Amino acid sequence: MPYFDTASTAPLHPVARQALAAALDEGWADPARLYREGRRAALLLDAAREAAAEAVGCRADELVFTPSGTQAVHSGIAGALAGRRRTGRHLVVSAVEHSSVLHAADVHAAAGGSVAQVPVDRSGAVTAGGYADALTASTALACLQSANHEVGTVQPVAEVADVCAEAGVPLLVDAAQSLGWGPVEGAWSVLAASAHKWGGPPGVGLLAVRKGVRFSPQHPADERESGRSPGFVNLPAAVAAAASLRAVRAEAEAEAARLRVLVDRIRRRVARLVPDVEVVGHPDRRLPHLVTFSCLYVDGETLLHELDKAGYSVSSGSSCTSSTLTPSHVLRAMGVLSEGNVRVSLPPGTTAEDVNGFLEVLPAAVARVRAALGSPEAEPVEPVADSVEVDALGLRCPQPVIELARAVRTVPVGGTVTVVSDDEVARLDVPAWCSLRGHDYLGEEPRPQGTAYTVRRRS
Repeated sequence: MPYFDTASTAPLHPVARQALAAALDEGWADPARLYREGRRAALLLDAAREAAAEAVGCRADELVFTPSGTQAVHSGIAGALAGRRRTGRHLVVSAVEHSSVLHAADVHAAAGGSVAQVPVDRSGAVTAGGYADALTASTALACLQSANHEVGTVQPVAEVADVCAEAGVPLLVDAAQSLGWGPVEGAWSVLAASAHKWGGPPGVGLLAVRKGVRFSPQHPADERESGRSPGFVNLPAAVAAAASLRAVRAEAEAEAARLRVLVDRIRRRVARLVPDVEVVGHPDRRLPHLVTFSCLYVDGETLLHELDKAGYSVSSGSSCTSSTLTPSHVLRAMGVLSEGNVRVSLPPGTTAEDVNGFLEVLPAAVARVRAALGSPEAEPVEPVADSVEVDALGLRCPQPVIELARAVRTVPVGGTVTVVSDDEVARLDVPAWCSLRGHDYLGEEPRPQGTAYTVRRRS
């Protein structure tokens, strides 16, 4: 069964499995102890740190192992903010950061700090100018992911790092999605990553803090890992993480070239095979193994189940797969369609046959979901009024947009349709539908129940 969700977690790399087994035998002792078993464990830990630091592009004494990538992000943000508390309490993040960064920003704001979000364009990319505009004299820290976890867009980290350096602001980079493909360019100050993203074992993160960066760990003092990650290091897992990172890096160039061809095939053929699909993310500046697209008039959760039954494991940023019924913050920030969203992230070793098989089953899976929802693809109808209002209260994604698509056929060109919805997703998907179908989005207004979204028919 092809597994196409390596952006969530990659299968354990064979080198990681071998290193983990060996380290369980040789590295079980406390590396802080001076007896033979402790010295052996310390040698293994030092070697793992050297290997990981080489891959990151930092000194070994700048890098520590953490219990997870999320912990690395939270510790990195908290420590950098505390280290520069005299400068101010202003934090700058992009609108499409991983939730671990945004949750840390929420905690900072709740404690009295201020947070600025840098917007992205429709491809999900920030600009260095956007960060320059957001920085102030009281900015203590800026954060930017190296590549987006949902749509694969690679961010201009080096340019943003230069802007931050000119302002004297450290830049924290969440490199979870990109580190397996290569080091992060630019003069970053703090870096966080997660081993299970590149085929290492889960439960291991990396936190690198450059020398000279003011950093104050925000937990009780601990003598391990330079005081930056308290507790006993999971030494076997750290060894496996470093070994697998070195292994995937050795394969990265060739594998990236091969997978990029397969992803390009998906990007081209999905738009041809499936009507009303929006492929999202930057067409060129993107991770080599990841592609995301959204299907109009499709329930994301149902589509994922259909693909799973067909033998393909994929994920989604669609609000339809979320218990909160709110769209992905990434898709929202980009202003793209969220319904029927599918993220395909290919693991190393994926074959052309795997991809071709997925492309064969996808159109029928989408068609089945649309048919079950009553997709508004039907014969033309005669307009019945110049203006129509549709009550979609209580209906959830993608039903409000389906009702809008049906109603727009009942007004003449130039006529308007207003759909009233209490589904938060409509705020994103109605304008996105207009962009896809060539109609004018006229805006929204609050109602006693829900919100009214008005559209003018153009064709």
